[in-house]
Amino acid sequence: MKKWKIVVDSGCDLIALETNPETIAFERVPLTLCVGKEVFIDNSELNIDDMMAAMNQSAQATTSSCPSPDAFLQAYHGAENLIVITITGTLSGSHNSARLAKEMLLEENPRLNIHVIDSLSAGGEMDLIVLELERLINQGLAFEEVVEAIKTYANQTGLLFALAKVDNLVKNGRLNKLVGAVVGLLNIRMVGCASSDGKLELLQKARGQKKAVSALVEELQKAGYKGGKIIIAQRNNAKICQQITEKVQALYPGASIITYPTSGLCSFYAEEEGILLGFEKA
Repeated sequence: MKKWKIVVDSGCDLIALETNPETIAFERVPLTLCVGKEVFIDNSELNIDDMMAAMNQSAQATTSSCPSPDAFLQAYHGAENLIVITITGTLSGSHNSARLAKEMLLEENPRLNIHVIDSLSAGGEMDLIVLELERLINQGLAFEEVVEAIKTYANQTGLLFALAKVDNLVKNGRLNKLVGAVVGLLNIRMVGCASSDGKLELLQKARGQKKAVSALVEELQKAGYKGGKIIIAQRNNAKICQQITEKVQALYPGASIITYPTSGLCSFYAEEEGILLGFEKA
């Protein structure tokens, strides 16, 4: 049995941790995405391009299904200390499943240490929290110290997003068809954030990618960014990542900016050319 294990759902884009896997176990519990009659499991074997092609060609809305409590329970086995991080509970029942699995685990073994975190976010911010958790564990801290430190850290991070397409939001009835048509025809980018209670909120509408980058940097500064770490989860848009990196590092030369491809679930939310940007506040 390993001493530490980090468990996430597939709202996290990371497939593996950066350190030796013998030190900290890491497991992703996948959500399921349904496009018409096709079912895609968001694990490391998912061909995201195929899923997105099916989603874009379908007239029906793509839907997601959260993991069962038992799926989380199976992932919890094999470590003395467990930290669990889920996508925001406002978008998925994944957090509730993870919490129920915690209760089941403690009935089996009350001596295990387990803490479940609702990230109130997804994508880049969730990725940031995981990497910070990995860093804290590698410092040799006790379980309670890690929990307190990661709770503090999670309160000092944020998420911004920029969407170039909103077709699935329209199909799901979450966005007006007229607004969706305007976004497509006028090259509008929807720039927004994850609110303090984990809901996605629109902040600005920018025409073209260049203006979207300026809007993102403006919103970063409004949110208290002072040059900390940024993780950008991107769906087929390396160019915007480069543009953001250049603009941010011109203002904050020491800023660390990492990019990852979006998971299946985050691709479902971001759609083509969309990004989910996590950042550290001051």
